[in-house]
Amino acid sequence: MALKFQATKFQSQNTSSSLTFHRSTRLRSPNRVFMASSLGITSKEIPNGKKPYMPPKEVHVQKTHSLPPQKIELFKSLENWAEQNLLVLLKPVEKCWQPQDYLPDPASEGFEEQVKELRERTKEIPDDYLVVLVGDMITEEALPTYQTMLNTLDGVRDETGASLTPWAVWTRAWTAEENRHGDLLNKYLYLSGRVDMRQIEKTIQYLIGSGMDPQTENNPFLGFIYTSFQERATFISHGNTARLAKQHGDFKLAQICGIIAADEKRHETAYTKIVEKLFEIDPNDTVLALADMMRKKVSMPAHLMYDGNDENLFENYSSVAQRIGVYTARDYADILEFLVQRWNVETLTGLSSEGHKAQDFVCGLAPRIRKLEERAQARAKQLSPAPFSWIFNKELIV
Repeated sequence: MALKFQATKFQSQNTSSSLTFHRSTRLRSPNRVFMASSLGITSKEIPNGKKPYMPPKEVHVQKTHSLPPQKIELFKSLENWAEQNLLVLLKPVEKCWQPQDYLPDPASEGFEEQVKELRERTKEIPDDYLVVLVGDMITEEALPTYQTMLNTLDGVRDETGASLTPWAVWTRAWTAEENRHGDLLNKYLYLSGRVDMRQIEKTIQYLIGSGMDPQTENNPFLGFIYTSFQERATFISHGNTARLAKQHGDFKLAQICGIIAADEKRHETAYTKIVEKLFEIDPNDTVLALADMMRKKVSMPAHLMYDGNDENLFENYSSVAQRIGVYTARDYADILEFLVQRWNVETLTGLSSEGHKAQDFVCGLAPRIRKLEERAQARAKQLSPAPFSWIFNKELIV
């Protein structure tokens, strides 16, 4: 989740490098037929001429496979490093928590009483918090899309589905750990009785079917910068839902959100270590990749969210998250600032002229984002209500 930042406000002169990073052109589909054509479907192929289910969404004409062969070899040369530095951050399955550890036990005689206690705890949780928690859960449930995204990256993908390369082992195990997050939040919300699970399930199906559009070009430089940003964003988001759950009196939900946040923090450590290594061995192309990713803006994984009704669902959900302090524009700027410091971007040396421009751009971007956000808040129109199908079409201020 997050607010959208228009990349055009931060664009500077195009740069070039051996990676030939590409800034994609934005297109907006006017109707469902356009989206159908992007899936290789024509109206003649649809029974009775019916349009496909896909909602109209923003798409990009993207450059693909922008990584030259010598850079692919670079990632293959890092396999031993990945084994020693990434796989150690995974937890053995037998030592991992499982969703059932934090849910009523359906095999126990006290199951009904445990469910009653859960419902009593969640009875007074505000609707706006529930909407954000549902949005977080739906984002986690779209996990197949994220594993697919990682397996588009040249040089590090799982070529067979069961490859034993460290990159492939990491991707599958990361996915397995992340899979618990959506399962746990989904079951908790289901048992609460506070949300419309059928509408939520539809949203999950739509989202997985829509995929995501991170503009990473099959390029692991871009892909691992993206995942570094995203893991920190989810760490912050789940940490804030934990804090608010405690304020609302549901300490078990606070514990649940807290353990998920801890996983996200560990995964953030892994992805930031990868980019740190890239800065060590190839600083010029890595800083160019960072600047390119930030010019495009980091779109959130669930930005194609849709429930069958609200074509502005992601924007409305993001607005509620911003309003209650779960994930804000300031968080976006803070993440960028954190990563710039974490990777010592300001002290990079030996860069090309394009690399120096990228370095200056990235290091000065967070304060500019904050200033733009302050101006946007000052010009903000009066807030208006919007219905959310997830909470039985109750209206919330967005």
